[in-house]
Amino acid sequence: MYIIKILFRNALRHKLRTTLTVVGVIIAVLAFGLLRTVITTWYMSVEASAANRLWTRNSVSLILPLPIAYKDKIRQIEGVRSVSHITWFGGIYIDEKNFFAQFAVEPQTYMEAFPEYYIPPEQKAAMLRDRKGAVAGRKLAQRYGWKLGNVITLKGTIYPGTWEFTLRGIYEGTRKDADETVFFFHWDYLNETLKKTAKGMEDQVGSFIVITKNLEDVTGVVQRIDNSFKNSLAETLTETEKAFVLGFISMTDAIITAIEFVSFVVIAIILAVVANTMAMTARERIGEYAILKTLGFGWFKIAGLIFGESLVISVMGCALGIGLTFPIADVFGAAMGQYFPAFNVTLETIYMDIATSIIVGLLAAIIPCWHAIKTPVAGGLRRIG
Repeated sequence: MYIIKILFRNALRHKLRTTLTVVGVIIAVLAFGLLRTVITTWYMSVEASAANRLWTRNSVSLILPLPIAYKDKIRQIEGVRSVSHITWFGGIYIDEKNFFAQFAVEPQTYMEAFPEYYIPPEQKAAMLRDRKGAVAGRKLAQRYGWKLGNVITLKGTIYPGTWEFTLRGIYEGTRKDADETVFFFHWDYLNETLKKTAKGMEDQVGSFIVITKNLEDVTGVVQRIDNSFKNSLAETLTETEKAFVLGFISMTDAIITAIEFVSFVVIAIILAVVANTMAMTARERIGEYAILKTLGFGWFKIAGLIFGESLVISVMGCALGIGLTFPIADVFGAAMGQYFPAFNVTLETIYMDIATSIIVGLLAAIIPCWHAIKTPVAGGLRRIG
């Protein structure tokens, strides 16, 4: 305890400089923590993927549809428990800036395929009864102030026209990483309208969602589905949900790499700030270290004082930075909710903050420590006075 008291007193001897250094570390830790949280959030949907949930899409491109007739064929394949389908709608709500995911689905099987979405039974029943009924995630409904029974109008882009839906349900995620920003409605409503207004676009879906009976069936089901539609006009590509999501993320590799690079630049900034402070501190105390040497203090104890002071400064900044990361992450997540459905600071990020601050504290003290130890006693005493 006594040595810790000495380290804190040494660190606070020059209060203004230490305060500015700690503030710099706080800002750097905040930036590093938020950047790492962005990367973690980017991959959150991968970690949340269900092992027995498969996605079947057109093998040529995701934007090309598949015939709805494939559904019955897939259901009959050995190892398949249930089949649903999903189609990207891409409508505009009031203004183009109001972007959110919109899907035409088969509600009953879709809700069964995603048990992480909880819809109260009465709302689910109301949705199934109303052909124009729709369901929205809790966060999405909060963003636009939607209430049950509201009429929501979307302007079609892929599917021309003005589309009206009645909000019959609001779902909540049963897991922390569940996406609560999705809007979905009856595919039958879309298909029936297309038969009247856009001949040639009807009876087609974007992808099929396949639930296998057992985890052991996954590989076999993937092969059997794709073999069933080989040499057809619309061949399929079936993959696990994890692989399907990774396919989307791979399109943004450049962004992820840039964010990771910036996060490491932040570490370099922390190191430069702390190293500069420790260099000035060691230079000012060369005379003190010379006196300690004359009193019999070895290089190990002098190094302990320098490294300890550096760690006190970096760890103080880290602790305060971590404390501020959570409220700032909440504010950031609320502001960027349409891009980051769930923005949560993970324990892994906190551990990285702590490890980084300790490493920075140690590295920043190496050169000042080496200089203090190598300076002769006579040379150090000459600086006194």
